[in-house]
Amino acid sequence: MAELVGLRLYSCSNCRNYVCLHDDIISKAFQGRNGRAFLFSHAMNIVVGPKEDRQLMTGLHTVADIYCGDCGEVLGWKYEKAYEEMQKYKEGKFILEKLKINKENW
Repeated sequence: MAELVGLRLYSCSNCRNYVCLHDDIISKAFQGRNGRAFLFSHAMNIVVGPKEDRQLMTGLHTVADIYCGDCGEVLGWKYEKAYEEMQKYKEGKFILEKLKINKENW
């Protein structure tokens, strides 16, 4: 964790476990289950749940819910597969809901 000192981070709003870096934000223009969400290229200290197909606003995707690695809070989901060509850029990326994360070191 020493390498994270001084970096702008986001943490789980429930337990303050670090889950992603501000520098890994791809877009802030996403919608989660509970409002605004951010698309991240990477996430850390999380658990990835089972894959399932979901019809989202942008079409059918295979996704897996992501949970805080410490407290188990659902934070968002990981895009495993996009079925539409224009959505392929999301594969392997993470949605974290704004209500589920807090800013750290700002």
